[in-house]
Amino acid sequence: MIIERCGIRYRFCTRLVRSLRLVVRDCDVTSYGLEDRLVRFGAIACQLGDRLPRTPLGQHTALQLARSSTSTFANYGEVQSAESRRDFIHKLGICLKELRETRTWLKFIKRMALSPVESVDPTLQECDELLAILATSLRTARRNGRRSKDH
Repeated sequence: MIIERCGIRYRFCTRLVRSLRLVVRDCDVTSYGLEDRLVRFGAIACQLGDRLPRTPLGQHTALQLARSSTSTFANYGEVQSAESRRDFIHKLGICLKELRETRTWLKFIKRMALSPVESVDPTLQECDELLAILATSLRTARRNGRRSKDH
């Protein structure tokens, strides 16, 4: 399956998440794997958190945002070393939960106007795209797991 957004084509491999690659055509942007994209997203989310107000609410939100966004790529590292399909599915589900939590914190930041919308919206959009990738990978892994049991 291929999705195109902003001139970037995302190719979804149905075998394993680690073979998922960002394919860039006719552009000077370097290709990178999903792990690199998750690390970059975590860094961007942490930088956004660093710019939040130095109030108790801002500090709490920044810490929660940092925890959930960095947990996603850390858990994805565990996904890559899964010992079985069941383990793979479980660990990928944890990544998805952490990313959903990150999205919720980003929505909270936007709702509470803790950061300018122009800073939050691109981060939220990247989060949504990563959620779509991980959710698709999880559905595929589950579907392939059921097929292998049927044969």
